[in-house]
Amino acid sequence: QVQLVESGGGLVQPGGSLRLSCAASGIVFRIYDMGWYRQAPGKQRELVGAITSGSSTKYTDSVKGRFTISRDNAKNTVYLQMNSLKPEDTAVYSCNAMYETVPGIQYSYWGQGTQVTVSS
Repeated sequence: QVQLVESGGGLVQPGGSLRLSCAASGIVFRIYDMGWYRQAPGKQRELVGAITSGSSTKYTDSVKGRFTISRDNAKNTVYLQMNSLKPEDTAVYSCNAMYETVPGIQYSYWGQGTQVTVSS
């Protein structure tokens, strides 16, 4: 049974920091590309940051320079370090694990999400 369990969300003041964690089980974590997504009320889900199995990273423009995604294959965990948080970062953050065996055939799993609220 595949499980992705996020933790680390909460309420933080503007300018503050949080570190989200996503612990995976039931998959061969090191071969999966991992991503953090977020969805704010009334908005579409968007990719925040992603890290490949080879540890290449990418970010959406609005978080570049503020957020850092990393992974620890020994702990089957992916992290999202969020600094200089803004009220517009408020959303439910979810992690995704994706593995493409051959082009067009993907295994994709989601966590349940963790709420991040940035407010004074």
